[in-house]
Amino acid sequence: MEPVLKVSNLRVDLEGRTLFRDLDFELGPGETLVVLGPNGAGKTVLLRTLLGLIPGQGQITWRKNATRGFVPQRVPLNKDLPVTIGDFFSLKGIGPVEALEVLGQVGMAGADNLKRQLGLLSSGQFQRVLIAWALAKRPDALLFDEPTAGIDLGGEETIYTLLRRTQEERRFSIILVTHDLNLVYSLATRVLCLNPKTSCYGPPRQVLNPEMLAELYGGEIRYFHHAHD
Repeated sequence: MEPVLKVSNLRVDLEGRTLFRDLDFELGPGETLVVLGPNGAGKTVLLRTLLGLIPGQGQITWRKNATRGFVPQRVPLNKDLPVTIGDFFSLKGIGPVEALEVLGQVGMAGADNLKRQLGLLSSGQFQRVLIAWALAKRPDALLFDEPTAGIDLGGEETIYTLLRRTQEERRFSIILVTHDLNLVYSLATRVLCLNPKTSCYGPPRQVLNPEMLAELYGGEIRYFHHAHD
């Protein structure tokens, strides 16, 4: 089956520094690729490069007519911003019927939600709105940059459970940047490790081991995996 995304020999230089080079990976239909690496390794830069927002050298080939959605990390909100959830969706040309459909899929059913002000939402609620907004045009691939940053543990569990359930229902592919190694085994089809000195790519049980993680993060790391409900 044709991959949704194929990347070959990708290199990105930013502000006089090479963040990564010789990256080769694919994203298949319905797969989840988890991107791991220390702070400053270029994980967010990689997502922005895949979206065409930052130039890179090499080949980035999206499947013909493949659509993409993006959920960024920690979007700041002004609590006095006079924008409702309905207004936010209308900026993307999404009407109330479609907005209510995707809001229901992320656990925010009910027409009254369209009237709620964005600035008054909790961080978890706002993250749900961002995911619904990204889902609204039925993308083939969703790119998530630390989708639970700033959310408490209970909220993290809910967001990741939501992502897994929605992906199973709609069969889109996911590229997910996260620092949480415990999620890799329950979510990832494959992992991509980023570090200026090393990289790895493949199924998590094949490529992740204590030696690789220590090299990736620059020290001895103890890790474990567990299932999420």
